[in-house]
Amino acid sequence: MTDTTQSTSPEAQAPKPVRIFLVVVDDSPELKVALRYACLRARKSGGKVALLTVLEQGEMQHWLAVENLIREEQRAEAEQMLQKLAREVNQLTGTLPALYVREGNRTEEVLALIGEEPSISILVLAAGTDPEGPGPLISYYTGRGLGRLRIPLTIVPGGLSNDALDAIT
Repeated sequence: MTDTTQSTSPEAQAPKPVRIFLVVVDDSPELKVALRYACLRARKSGGKVALLTVLEQGEMQHWLAVENLIREEQRAEAEQMLQKLAREVNQLTGTLPALYVREGNRTEEVLALIGEEPSISILVLAAGTDPEGPGPLISYYTGRGLGRLRIPLTIVPGGLSNDALDAIT
């Protein structure tokens, strides 16, 4: 005789939360490595990707009209970049990413977004390959900022090839 009883506990009926892999978009060459890694991990785990770009605030308060024009141009460029990357994410994962544009200090805005969006579950960064170090975000989040993160940080070596990324994900 087979047991036909089903578990009716809330845990058994609740859908499994979707992992969201957050990638910080900047103009570094290692961005492509972090993006591909996040996409491959999201695809294999049934997760999604979120892209964040942060526009650093200028210091031209006495030229407010000029600063506003520059900010508008930066926002338009950032949105174009996010749309281009969103197409890449869609090709790799079959889903569209969440897109975020923020203004302010990059390290603080990453933390703010993570705090506001409980579905973000992993921060993915790729380390710089130049002798100057891994990059400012990695330096911050592996140092004094580590205690402020509420999610795991995945650091991907910035020099990995697509084949190497495919092999490890």
